[in-house]
Amino acid sequence: IMSDNEQKSLVKFPSLFPIKIMGEQHPEFREAILVAVRVHAPDLDETLVVERVSSKGNYTGFTITVNAQSQEQLDNIYRALTSHPRVKVVF
Repeated sequence: IMSDNEQKSLVKFPSLFPIKIMGEQHPEFREAILVAVRVHAPDLDETLVVERVSSKGNYTGFTITVNAQSQEQLDNIYRALTSHPRVKVVF
């Protein structure tokens, strides 16, 4: 079992860190996700956002790569995303 400090050291900061988000298809989903991420990563580069729609069109997946500065910043982004009502999964 790793301590919190050992777990935090697995990612070197600053680092480009991909975050995968999945939710139900909705016209405002992309913008809602970007707004939630920008609160904690205002320098988000939209060219590093990849969007994929499921084969049946019911779900949308995003990979958003952020320029992570700290574990705390990543934790805050994950909390903001997982608490969003349109988000189903964040990994």
